Amino acid sequence: MKYMLSGCGLLLMLSGAVFAGDEVLTVDRLHDGRSFRTRSFGPFRWLESGGLTRLVRAGEGRDLVREDPRTGEREVLVASSRLVPAGESAPLRVADYQWSDDGRQLLVFTNTRRVWRTNSRGDYWVLDLDTDRLRRIGAGFPEASLQFAKFSPDGGRVAFVQANDIWIESIETGDLTRLTEGGSDTLIHGTFDWVYEEEFAIRDGFRWSNDGRSIAFWRIDSSPVKAFTLVDYTSDVYPTLKPIQYPKVGTENSRVSIGVAPAEGGDVTWMDIPIDEAGHYVARMEWAPHGDDLILQWLSRRQDELRVLRANPRSGATETLFVDRDDTWVEVVDDLTWIEDGRAFLWPSERDGWRHLWRVDADTGEARLVTPGRYDVIELLRVDEARGDLWVLASPTDPTRRFLYRTPITGGEPTRATPAELGGTNTYDISLDARFAVHTHSAFGVPPHVELISLPNHGTVRDLIDNDRATDELSALARGRHDFFRVRLTDELELDAWMMKPPDFDPDRSWPLLVHVYGEPAGQTVLDRWGGGNYLWHVLMTQLGYVVVSIDNRGTPGPRGRDFRKSIHKQIGIIAAEDQATALRSILDRHDWLDRERVGIWGWSGGGSMSLNAIFRHPDLYRAAVAVAFIANQRYYDTIYQERYMGLPHENEEGFREGSPITHAHRLRGDLLLVYGTGDDNCHYQNMEALVNELVAHDRPFKMLSYPNRTHGISEGKNTRRHLYKAITRHFMESIPPER
Repeated sequence: MKYMLSGCGLLLMLSGAVFAGDEVLTVDRLHDGRSFRTRSFGPFRWLESGGLTRLVRAGEGRDLVREDPRTGEREVLVASSRLVPAGESAPLRVADYQWSDDGRQLLVFTNTRRVWRTNSRGDYWVLDLDTDRLRRIGAGFPEASLQFAKFSPDGGRVAFVQANDIWIESIETGDLTRLTEGGSDTLIHGTFDWVYEEEFAIRDGFRWSNDGRSIAFWRIDSSPVKAFTLVDYTSDVYPTLKPIQYPKVGTENSRVSIGVAPAEGGDVTWMDIPIDEAGHYVARMEWAPHGDDLILQWLSRRQDELRVLRANPRSGATETLFVDRDDTWVEVVDDLTWIEDGRAFLWPSERDGWRHLWRVDADTGEARLVTPGRYDVIELLRVDEARGDLWVLASPTDPTRRFLYRTPITGGEPTRATPAELGGTNTYDISLDARFAVHTHSAFGVPPHVELISLPNHGTVRDLIDNDRATDELSALARGRHDFFRVRLTDELELDAWMMKPPDFDPDRSWPLLVHVYGEPAGQTVLDRWGGGNYLWHVLMTQLGYVVVSIDNRGTPGPRGRDFRKSIHKQIGIIAAEDQATALRSILDRHDWLDRERVGIWGWSGGGSMSLNAIFRHPDLYRAAVAVAFIANQRYYDTIYQERYMGLPHENEEGFREGSPITHAHRLRGDLLLVYGTGDDNCHYQNMEALVNELVAHDRPFKMLSYPNRTHGISEGKNTRRHLYKAITRHFMESIPPER
């Protein structure tokens, strides 16, 4: 095999034949914005009636239509022509929408702006479907400055956040009521600081009461949190500074309160939140489905205790309804689902060693197991009380796949609903009456296929998205065999892995090996699903003559039980690095056609940290590495994520030291490329400079690549991703070349 790297991409010659055009991948083609594009279905909303609404392109805009799931017949509910503001010629570009409870008004989110990870700031317009009146909410405020607008239960008002304060506007009169005062960069009402949004995945920080008379909200006082300053050197002659309140491991967090304000304005009632001497979090808040109680999820600073609190919005008094504890950590719950007219709720917990659903009595807090068995419930998708069913996502026998199961709400064995012939990964968005679902199926190297199905028989009603174009493009590529397998580490422990081989694989030849790693509790890499850009780049590397492998070590969040996931507590970067190295040695021993002198590893974020730990801690095994947007010193990351898995730093000094790649940098012997965006607000460029200092101090050679002002995804700016992946490709081709 021969290769060339040129300005126009990679030209590959396999066995003397040149593959060009659709037969071979280049980095240029991967990032041309056209090739291998896949489509998804939505956004859409299920209706109480059983139908669904979604946006359909129409001229310059998109019509909002209702579809009958059984027949597919469409009815235009809101034509794009009705969404043209006065004095304008083009309709609003709808990013999201919300119906009033009576279905007579539509709230449109448009002109959006990015805030940290998502576009959660923009403009909101209300369309009255009876009169066709279209008016902008908060018209007196600056453009694109509103967040999380939502109708009151009676549809007469809209509440929203503007400049970190909460306001209510009358739809009829436009009169404004201000509910909070003093919103600033460090005093935040109705939304969140950086760390809550990043690690608890919450952005919308207020809730209308069921009767519309009040609003409950989070107040975040981030003044105790030290600011981390990002520096922009390129936007102007002088640097621009951007300070962000960012709590590093072991430092003080924001002070969090829950308030309830009357919708007509007035004094706020503050909930009496229990105090943890080390600190605490309020990670979730909602109104109980009946009555006027608030339900809060209170989490200790160590995140080993999660309390469900019932709060009285009139007095502020709170009581503990239910407690979940673990010797390691407890996950915040998004699957809290009310049943039996609010007399009980379903709660996922690992208290019996598996992630199961428990019925919790809303009065006594007594918990009863609903889904017994040696398997994990990955997600609760829908409760069908009328038929006595729970619909859940699970995979009892294969952690690399995902299937739909039905299980009795009273307890019992699950029954698989996904057809036996369907492997891979299956996801479902189930209608409110549990009669239909939007089903998405994909597999390794197979783009998503979306269909509408009926339940409980999983019968296909009709196809929604086929992605045939991407499938045809893939079928024209030279692709080798891929396999999923397990690597035995001990008599009790096996790890899941996959391997991709070159198209012209020959066991009589010697092949270099490239390992792709993530390895932390936030994600799996060994999944039988469509892998998008990473999969395609790995295909490119196999075409160049590399075998590619990925391994899920202990601590990754596969459905393999509590002990597998939580065995790494207080040992992030330590157990995972050993698991990866032990599994890799087993794979090398098993396949004599793999060249032990040409082994590389690469990863992003936590995977970047794992790549560093691999090449530093096992210099005899890994000859090359690429680490992108990594954490070099675990003390540099945020409180919520790092302390969840590592504990508090003064209680685990050795773990923080030994798990940090920078501690072992002096052992580097292979070829290392470090990549970072200087504007990364998540993993800070500080990690790059600290590691560079350490490597220089020990006279270790390395390469580094910095992208000015790019964030954690390193995607902003023309040609950034193209340039990045060419650099990664070049690094491995030079350090562990396909041919000696």
